[in-house]
Amino acid sequence: PFSCQSIANIIEPWGCSKAHQDREVEMLNFPPKWHDPSQDELSFANELLEFHFQSAVEELLTICQTEVQSETGDEKEHLKITLLRIHSALQGVMSCLPELRPSYKDGRSKVVEPSFFIAGSSGSTVGSSEMREKAAELVHIACRYLLKERTDDSILLALVVRVIDALVNYGSLEYDEWSSHVQAWKLESAAIIEPQCNFIVPFHAQGKKRPRWALVDKAHLHNTWRCSQSSYHRYRTDANVSPSSLMVNLVKDLLDLSLHNYETVRSYAGRSLTKMLKRWPSLISDCVLTLTENLRDSKALEHVVLGSCSILASQTVLRHLTTDSASLSSFIMGILGSSHHESIKCQKAITELFVKYNIRFSGISRSFFKNSQSLADRPGFLGLFSQINALGFETNSLHWRYNLMANRVLLLLILASRSEPDIYSQILAETAGHFLRNLKSQLPHSRMLAISALNTLLEGSPHKASVEDSQQSLDHPEECNILSTGTLLNDIIQEEGFMNDTLNSLSHVHIISDSDGSSKASYGASSFQSGSDKAITYFYFDFSASWPCTPSWISLVGGGTFYSSFAKIFKRLIQQCGMPVMSSLQTALEEFLSSKERSRQCVAAEAMAGMLHSDVSGDLESGSDWLMLQLQKVVLAPSVESVPEWASCIRYAVTGKERSGTRAPVLRQKVLDCLCTAVPQSVATSVLAKRYSFLSVALIEISPHKMSPAEEQYHVTILNELLDNMSHSSAQVREAIGVAMCVACSNVRLAGARSPGVLTEQTGNEYWYKRLTDGATELSVSIQNNSQSKQLELASDSSTANGLDNKEEADAKRMETIFHFMIASLKSGRSSVLLDVIIALFYPVLSLQETSNKDLSLLAKSAFELLKWRTLPRPFLETAIMAILSSVNDPNWRTRSALLSYLRTFTYRFIPSLLIAIFPVLEQMFF
Repeated sequence: PFSCQSIANIIEPWGCSKAHQDREVEMLNFPPKWHDPSQDELSFANELLEFHFQSAVEELLTICQTEVQSETGDEKEHLKITLLRIHSALQGVMSCLPELRPSYKDGRSKVVEPSFFIAGSSGSTVGSSEMREKAAELVHIACRYLLKERTDDSILLALVVRVIDALVNYGSLEYDEWSSHVQAWKLESAAIIEPQCNFIVPFHAQGKKRPRWALVDKAHLHNTWRCSQSSYHRYRTDANVSPSSLMVNLVKDLLDLSLHNYETVRSYAGRSLTKMLKRWPSLISDCVLTLTENLRDSKALEHVVLGSCSILASQTVLRHLTTDSASLSSFIMGILGSSHHESIKCQKAITELFVKYNIRFSGISRSFFKNSQSLADRPGFLGLFSQINALGFETNSLHWRYNLMANRVLLLLILASRSEPDIYSQILAETAGHFLRNLKSQLPHSRMLAISALNTLLEGSPHKASVEDSQQSLDHPEECNILSTGTLLNDIIQEEGFMNDTLNSLSHVHIISDSDGSSKASYGASSFQSGSDKAITYFYFDFSASWPCTPSWISLVGGGTFYSSFAKIFKRLIQQCGMPVMSSLQTALEEFLSSKERSRQCVAAEAMAGMLHSDVSGDLESGSDWLMLQLQKVVLAPSVESVPEWASCIRYAVTGKERSGTRAPVLRQKVLDCLCTAVPQSVATSVLAKRYSFLSVALIEISPHKMSPAEEQYHVTILNELLDNMSHSSAQVREAIGVAMCVACSNVRLAGARSPGVLTEQTGNEYWYKRLTDGATELSVSIQNNSQSKQLELASDSSTANGLDNKEEADAKRMETIFHFMIASLKSGRSSVLLDVIIALFYPVLSLQETSNKDLSLLAKSAFELLKWRTLPRPFLETAIMAILSSVNDPNWRTRSALLSYLRTFTYRFIPSLLIAIFPVLEQMFF
């Protein structure tokens, strides 16, 4: 009854647009053809448009102007059906119905010019511009009627918004269709695209294969997008063209609807209004003035404020603020003057609006600077700046968040004015002084913002404090700006109690947990700042780590609350103002340095770091002597709670300058002299460990390739001391010695790689290497044998500890230090220049993992776990193989077991390249 057909005759063939010419798919010979309508078809389309569109618009006007004697529900349904008819008609013709004609300032005809930026069309022209203009006029009347009589009917208002959008946003219907079609295509394209080679049929295409209808659909999709863009940008580049009065009326309707009390209506109207403003930038200014006036109005309702914030937060409006000074002034003062709104939703919306403006801020118009004086209709830049500056003070009873916003805008404006030296020089000193006073503000958020502001505004060049240099600077106009700023800041700093209050306020930022003594707050005082507050107080450079320049891996000095931005403030103040700041800091720091509170110790460390790194000139000897005396007191202080902060202080003080970090600070040598000074024998072991930790962080920041002869001598002196104390009785000191040896040895190696032999005479041909590795194997064998023998008998001498005599105990402690050195080398990334030392210590790591000395065994296991994953380049690989071969026949089975564990990782990494060399090892062990 049914005829059987081949499956190939039913399924449409698939093809590729990149097929070879000799193997073209037959379907590609029939490209899609677009229909060109005849005159009869166009006439029929015009009749349909007149019947379904023009008559529906007239019917809408009749409903709105005539008192219909019927039920309210019937009138609503009648309005709904009429609006749906209008929208459906517009959706059917799309951009085939000519757009609204603009007005030209030169009095030209209202005929829209046929020029275009992108070619594209939905079809032949249907109807006329007069038809769209008449519909716009009547829809405007209907919108006013609905807003007055049916303001609570969200369905009808949403329909009106859609009709207005289709009328004024020419091409938006095509764009919406393209957008939805693209999303559908992304979801379905995987099912209708065949890869180049499917391994089923013999035909291999040059590209992906699709059915013919998919190619046609893709072409239609692209043409729809071109049509939506063909006239979208036409009026944005021509200042002689402005929207017609009909467009302006509909924009006002959308503006009113975007402030409606229903969120759905506000959302629809806001999207449509934003598209309209993007196409006609000349309309933005009036909208911004209206919306910001709503923010300033104390009687404005909640939904009005929410709608205003939604429109102002659009990217179109925020981008326009960079070109229009009047809109910018109104926008800023509108936000700052809106603190009177009591609604939580309003305050949240205003805050989010400001945060978005803060993030997207990209400068202001240069014409704003030219109009420095205020005019009747346009406030000048200096006038606006003065108004905002007045709002930024705490004495005006402004809410703290708006005070924070005012200070933030102040910073943004002064940074934007850097391109205008005349204006920038007028406001720099006053603004810097304003933020300097905010350092001791009672508002934590204002303090955080003041830190960002001062680090940005203050110059970084070293200050010339001598009278002669200052007199010479007065002869150069370009330096008057710096001098006036420094003079004003000095006057503020010299005020009684200012520096002490400032240090006390900054210490409150360091919030210390009572449970473990470590800080739970990162920079920005995140414990009392919300996400929006952080977005206001943070600045772009706060997200990039400018310090430290080297990796932080030393666990002994980790977990501190040292804020480099605080230290940078003190450094910049000293460089800007000179010795008066140093004197004020010295007086104020006396109390903080002797305080037992860790928060006060933190801010003292930051201030000391800025002073040490400032390279200030003038009375350098007296200032540096005081600094070194205080630093020596810190080293000898018995307290260890603030060791991480003081270690960071020393690290900051010796950090190299310039972008590469190779130029040494002026006081680096004095800091190293202070740290290299031996401490008395009577000090506690915690003080000695602290000193070695300080030495480690100081040596980390020294660039080995640019070391001076004095710094090379420091390394030699430090290494000799460390090697002599490897058997120290304190485990904490031994760990600090191992870390310091890792840093010092790697620096010496890197300096020798730069210029071979540079340290040969002073170190005696790698003297430290021989002292570290010679006898290590024999020492490990001795410790292992003693451990085994002592396990079989009880200790007979009560003066020995852990079953070891004094000699054996010293050997075990020395080996612990060696293991600390290995662990630090492998963790820090410095092992690449110490591989020969690490491989020489291979056997002790293997043999001491199971001994009666649990601390030693634990360190050996930690070093072993790190050593397993260390790659070994040649020729170190061959040396490692020789060490493995020497351990194969070790009499201790634990050593052989550890070797097998290491070989599992070792062979996985290196057997492809050294199979022949490693195979005898495996054969000897297993066969």
